[in-house]
Amino acid sequence: MRPITDLFDKRILFVTGKGGVGKTTVALALGVAAAAAGRRTIVCEVAAQESASRIFGKAEIGFHEVELRENLSAISIDPDHSIREYLELQLPVKAMGDLLYRSKIFNYLAAATPGLAEMVTIGKIWELALDERKARRGKPYDLVIVDAPATGHGLGLMQTPKTFAEIARVGPMAHQAATINKTITNHRKAGAILIALPEEMPVNETATLEAELIDSIGIAIDRIYMNAVYPQRFSAAELERIAAAQDDAMDAQAMALAAALDQAKRAAGHAEQLERLRELARTDVAELPFLFAPELGVEELDELAGMAAE
Repeated sequence: MRPITDLFDKRILFVTGKGGVGKTTVALALGVAAAAAGRRTIVCEVAAQESASRIFGKAEIGFHEVELRENLSAISIDPDHSIREYLELQLPVKAMGDLLYRSKIFNYLAAATPGLAEMVTIGKIWELALDERKARRGKPYDLVIVDAPATGHGLGLMQTPKTFAEIARVGPMAHQAATINKTITNHRKAGAILIALPEEMPVNETATLEAELIDSIGIAIDRIYMNAVYPQRFSAAELERIAAAQDDAMDAQAMALAAALDQAKRAAGHAEQLERLRELARTDVAELPFLFAPELGVEELDELAGMAAE
């Protein structure tokens, strides 16, 4: 398995997986790890998510590059703001962009253009990773970590530049789409990290997503994380003694022993799914533990970042 610092040498890392697998948490943890390694990092949350602001105790971030801690910033990207910024950058006078953005005809055409929302979203992600930013007062980042949409939508987001370039063929949008596609399919500059849970469906979807990203789009899959894996706390001999002790246990003791057996059963199931994913996937699979906390905060994120960076 490649050292995590090698992955941090890339400019863009997409983090995706089936909904509910913890990809947002892992994306933020990777951001924390990259910042600690000295990379100037920004975590992009897509579709107006605000997990970073909640965890770090910040006001709503929105379409702003907000510093969370040293070397680590966040932004929440939404298509409306991305379209507006794109117009401002393309037109020589800012007022012209504002005027066009407010036009009912333009908004009608924009809404009717398939994939435009995804195109301007990934366009903003690409802009953040440029050595010379196009955005006014924009400073370059060493690494852009994208908390991408779940499976199908995430695949669509990464496929959009290729589709737009093929359909448009000529013009500034076609040129930019081709440039973005060339960037995200350059294995030295960009890649993807997939997140799975130790359950049958997430494992199946992760293997399918990996194949589609590699074979259909050409994006490098740099690592797969099996998230929220239960630890196996007991040996086989200890489990036998726990099961035997249940017969003579009182109510409270019986409940505790039953909980221990249930936890061991879950851990065994998780180990089975982890092994199955390693057999199905082409990419190295690392595991991240289940964090027994009522709510994940900065302390838990730091703990997870240390584990993800190993």
